[in-house]
Amino acid sequence: MSYIRGFASDNNASVHPEVLKAIAEANNGHAVGYGGDKTTENALQLFKQVFGQETETFFVYNGTGANVIAIQALAQSYNAVVCARTAHINVDECGAPEKLSGCKLLPIDTANGKITVAQIKQYMHGFGFEHHSQPKVVSITQATELGTVYSINEIKEIADYVHSMGLYLHMDGARIANAAAALDCTLAETSIKAGVDVLSFGGTKNGLMFGEAIVFANAELANNVKYIRKQSTQLHSKMRYVSAQFIALLQNDLWLQNARHSNNMAALLARELKEVSQVNITQPVESNGVFAVVPKALIEPLQNEFFFYVWDESRSEVRWMTSFDTREEDIKAFVSTIKRLL
Repeated sequence: MSYIRGFASDNNASVHPEVLKAIAEANNGHAVGYGGDKTTENALQLFKQVFGQETETFFVYNGTGANVIAIQALAQSYNAVVCARTAHINVDECGAPEKLSGCKLLPIDTANGKITVAQIKQYMHGFGFEHHSQPKVVSITQATELGTVYSINEIKEIADYVHSMGLYLHMDGARIANAAAALDCTLAETSIKAGVDVLSFGGTKNGLMFGEAIVFANAELANNVKYIRKQSTQLHSKMRYVSAQFIALLQNDLWLQNARHSNNMAALLARELKEVSQVNITQPVESNGVFAVVPKALIEPLQNEFFFYVWDESRSEVRWMTSFDTREEDIKAFVSTIKRLL
């Protein structure tokens, strides 16, 4: 059965052949479970090479699990987490961060998905006051849910302020590969080296079958994470199948190849849409997402041919995501269909 390539999400993409190959190669005989195997040991050493020897990494099933465990490692139930209102932890995780960590989320309205120090300051009060949740973590998303990208200097500025207030900085990096590709920098430069304390490192949106990683800037922050991961039902028994995928992703810069391609496909889509006056792109196309306001009558018939999601129904704003396996002919066919339906 063949599947039509749509533009709903990079979660809908196939698994990269090199990742499938790595899984098959790991599927050889018996290996110690729960991460005690050689493949996982090699993967963890590879993460140290990429992010720094002082870092500690833990593999989990999914992005929500990574975010929840990161927050639990940094905060107590009486603490609060500052984030963008559009953040995945606030909008798309069914309240899991609040339920499992007990922490209150303090959302910030933002036009482009990026929060600033000036906006964070609005919540920097009530410290020591027992009636208020105590701010402890600031969470940013790279690339953001609106497809925009924090510059390295923007991250450093936030990190410096957060640390000056005695708080931690968490990064939801579900699409950090796309951000690093857009910035032409390393994965570490746009996260740990910029001052991020804990990174939720995404693989599923960049060619993996399943599995994410949580990267802690140092071992002290990761003190109790192995227990938190188990309690959060995120400890995979046959860990080698997660680890093998990350080796394939990080070796020979497959992550970068995949991310550059998906970013380039989004840029191509944006260029092709410039000819269509009824389509108004609403955000800078900096990673692999295109956000646009379109005629309401276009949405349903277009979804019937190429599936995608409506981002803001009140504005008739849609989100089109590209992936490592999006082809130029997919873009051309999509734009041609838009023109025909209009």
